[in-house]
Amino acid sequence: MGNCMGSSAKVDTATSGSGVSRNYSKTSHSSTLSSLTHFSEKSNASSLPTPRSEGEILSSSNVKPFTFNELKNATRNFRPDSLLGEGGFGYVFKGWIDEHTLSAAKPGSGLVVAVKKLKFDGFQGHKEWLTEVNYLGQLHHQNLVKLIGYCLEGENRLLVYEFMPKGSLENHLFRRGPQPLSWAIRVKVAIGAARGLCFLHDAKSQVIYRDFKASNILLDAEFNAKLSDFGLAKEGPTGDRTHVSTRVMGTHGYAAPEYVATGRLTAKSDVYSFGVVLLELLSGRRAVDNTKVGIDQNLVDWAKPYLCDKRKLFRIMDTKLEGQYPKKGAYMAATLASQCLRSEAKVRPRMAEVLATLEELEAPKNAGRPSQSEQPTVAPLRKFPIRQHYTALRNLTPNASSLPSHQQSSRVH
Repeated sequence: MGNCMGSSAKVDTATSGSGVSRNYSKTSHSSTLSSLTHFSEKSNASSLPTPRSEGEILSSSNVKPFTFNELKNATRNFRPDSLLGEGGFGYVFKGWIDEHTLSAAKPGSGLVVAVKKLKFDGFQGHKEWLTEVNYLGQLHHQNLVKLIGYCLEGENRLLVYEFMPKGSLENHLFRRGPQPLSWAIRVKVAIGAARGLCFLHDAKSQVIYRDFKASNILLDAEFNAKLSDFGLAKEGPTGDRTHVSTRVMGTHGYAAPEYVATGRLTAKSDVYSFGVVLLELLSGRRAVDNTKVGIDQNLVDWAKPYLCDKRKLFRIMDTKLEGQYPKKGAYMAATLASQCLRSEAKVRPRMAEVLATLEELEAPKNAGRPSQSEQPTVAPLRKFPIRQHYTALRNLTPNASSLPSHQQSSRVH
């Protein structure tokens, strides 16, 4: 239980990233896509070569190079009614390609894709785009979003992804939409996201994701979670090194405190971020909520006093669940979140251990509906409005900003 087989992946480039948000699909690709060489979670292949130059990255990537005209046709010339979302990085459009040839198809026919069209941002923007191609062109796992292809023409930088019809976890937790996520779906999403991180951390050449947050977790039609946006991903330490020293990048409220303070990055930095998202799943509150003041503004600071207290845990549980969650399971999840959020990185659990605990939550003995005696009677907390519409992964993320700004979902560097 919790075992996560690691594929080989080694990539050296890592810079600030631009996100693609949401809509891709789990539609299986036909012969052309499946024929592309990839490395699955069950692969025992030796470490992948580390591309150094742009030419090596693009030639070694197992994805299709598209022309700009092909993507114009696939998205109906990037028409407004094809727009899925936008953010600081640019725009995401819905498109269609032929399942066999991967050429542009008529709207409504063929394979639905999401096309991310980046705003040209000089050298830095190009590096972000190249980093995404570098990682997702080499890594393949059921809990990582699939990169189908890319376009590099003049100043145009585009990426083509599978379409994820349920959008991002952020949309479902915090935006107006259909019925709230049930306890079972929240556990399922947490497990899927944990498997994605576990795959990256346990790869022969470790990958540190560095920007784990609700808006980067995309959901397919069955609410299977996939990690997207690898613009900030970084190769983990090798040899005798215990960490990677790098410029601090990430999102305020999710970044591990020791990384923000020192720039020393480890896989345990991702574990901390996972703990924050787990709190969001439990509470229905954002990592940072600027509508609140004082300690209530930061989710971790507000929730920590209740996490390991069975009698008070109900105070932080999302009222949209309406008490429909197992008391024991909720306490297990809260305790796990507390362990992930430990201030000392080395005593946080590994993602494989986190995954094992989450899989126990999904077991039938912890999935039953609570009895009325398990549901404390309290004054309902204010419900957060949830807007349903597809938004880009960094829809609330202006270009990277400094940590003290405390902007909602803001990137820091």
